[in-house]
Amino acid sequence: MPEPIAHAGRDSGEALQLVTFVLGGERYGVDIHVVREIIRPMECTRLPNAAAGQEGVVNLRGRVVPVVDLRTRMSIGRREHDADTRIVVAELSGTVVGFVVDAVAKVLSVPSSIIEPPPPVTQDGTKSAVRGVGRLAEGLLILLDLETMLPAGGLIARA
Repeated sequence: MPEPIAHAGRDSGEALQLVTFVLGGERYGVDIHVVREIIRPMECTRLPNAAAGQEGVVNLRGRVVPVVDLRTRMSIGRREHDADTRIVVAELSGTVVGFVVDAVAKVLSVPSSIIEPPPPVTQDGTKSAVRGVGRLAEGLLILLDLETMLPAGGLIARA
């Protein structure tokens, strides 16, 4: 599980390495250490009675990997894949999962001092999938906690 962003040590100048991507026009980031690779969309095999947002599974070099549509999981609404669509393959607690994003932006190194805690609106007593919000010159960047958003139940491939 990724470590929470340490807001107490914000003056330490530590940098976070983030893979950033776009969903529904908003910018998001995840810790680069959980990302294994970024691939173009491929044909998913749908599974019966799959949870909302689960595209199905893909064969990724001999490993069956579940693929989740983050737009659906985040209630943004479905969208047809286009030339920019990517699947980000991540390893979470020893499991591998892919998640579909509208586009991958870039890898950023951001100082922890620009990361604010999740806003109170995301803190309703349940564990929030938002780890923090980064204040960048070009706008806000929402940092996601994939461990919370993509729990390791159901269709997960062992690393």
